[in-house]
Amino acid sequence: MEIDPASYIELFFLSPVLAVTASGVYFALFFVLLLLACSALISSSEVAFFSLNINDVKKLEKENSLTSNRILDLRSKPRELLATILISNNFINIAIIILSDFILAYFLSEQIRLNWSEGILGTLPFLNAFFSEESLSKIINFSIAVIGVTFLLVLFGEVAPKVYAKINKMKLARLMSRTLGALMGFFRPISSPLVMGTNLIERKLENRSNNSITSREEIDQAIELAVKEDEKNADKEIDILKSIVKFGDVSVKQIMRPRVDVMAIDFRVDFHELLKIVKDSGYSRIPVFDEDFDNITGILYGKDLLGYLDEGADYEWQVLIRTNVMYVPEAKKINDLLREFQLQRMHMAIVVDEYGGSSGLVTLEDIMEEVIGEIKDEFDDEVEVNFQKIDDFNYSFEGKTLLNDVCRVIGVDTETFNSVKGDADSVAGLLLEMTGQIPKVGAEVSHEAYKFKIISVNRRRIEQIQITLPPEVEEQ
Repeated sequence: MEIDPASYIELFFLSPVLAVTASGVYFALFFVLLLLACSALISSSEVAFFSLNINDVKKLEKENSLTSNRILDLRSKPRELLATILISNNFINIAIIILSDFILAYFLSEQIRLNWSEGILGTLPFLNAFFSEESLSKIINFSIAVIGVTFLLVLFGEVAPKVYAKINKMKLARLMSRTLGALMGFFRPISSPLVMGTNLIERKLENRSNNSITSREEIDQAIELAVKEDEKNADKEIDILKSIVKFGDVSVKQIMRPRVDVMAIDFRVDFHELLKIVKDSGYSRIPVFDEDFDNITGILYGKDLLGYLDEGADYEWQVLIRTNVMYVPEAKKINDLLREFQLQRMHMAIVVDEYGGSSGLVTLEDIMEEVIGEIKDEFDDEVEVNFQKIDDFNYSFEGKTLLNDVCRVIGVDTETFNSVKGDADSVAGLLLEMTGQIPKVGAEVSHEAYKFKIISVNRRRIEQIQITLPPEVEEQ
């Protein structure tokens, strides 16, 4: 009689310890419970170690104990740690399956399964055409074993421990650090080749993904397809999603308010004149300069003046100036600036050029508007972008209007003029880049199907421009 290879394995591992007796089965049952506990601890360790945040790490570094240093050492080798956890769990799960099969064979003998098969085939005679009693008996045994063991492993070995670990990650990390350190050393001959193979596959995939980077146009098309056209406010959702995708590519210079448009206060004005300027401007924060805008002394907060409204013109309001001014370069990306605003709890920054001069002002509101569009409050009476819509295809803009704002008003992509704009950020700057000089009144400049007509200029800059759109833009 031939013996199944699996039987050899069970006989080799189990026969020295277990006999098919009640005491042997209970001994196996004890080991299953013990292995389930081990599986739970190993699985929860994965969540505990890989969910430690920056604050947890800093706390461990500050603690500088043997356990905390062991945890930090394990976290410094994430691939090897993960490989060790997975290998350990697999060995434990295999042992649970073998022992569960042994226990099931005792409580659910072959004769019992045959009786069940006979009853099923008697009740459902059409199954006789597909199964014999022996084959149905094996199917019953396999189904019970798979469903039962899977349920135990998933519930008690995976789900419940990981939920607990999410809440008590530091406690579990301390508890398992010594054990995982020992297991990492024990399984290193197995885990090292796995880590090396993973690194090799990852490099191959990275090289392949780098060769097929999705273009911005493809991303925009995907966004338009993802948002249904019949949804309410679909156009607004599409614009916001596209703005989020481009968020990291926008520089401060593209969204800042240029220095010629910045409302600032001279350090030497008297208090009554100051109050009038603050009241007329409507701004809650105003830069204060000494002699010129390149020498910013601080920021004046409107709320700081509330307790001194009855003071005389000679009141020294300069003591209220806050000197913690934030300076940022023109080339800084707005996603980095947003992070700095959050960390430093600031809402405003002075933009400086490459020579250290003040070129403009940028606020938290400017960054937000780049994603969600213009933000208006009860004090905003003026239109931020000063333009006139002549008809469906013709618009008139001030030369200083930012290109991003122009594109949003006329309804085209903000990258439409990237190929010709050079370093320009305003529509006047775009025309200067295209012509190389200040054009005369009435001059026309074209880019693809877009036409720009000069309405008014002075000796220093272009003041008013008319833009004519191609017909297909309006159709979009």
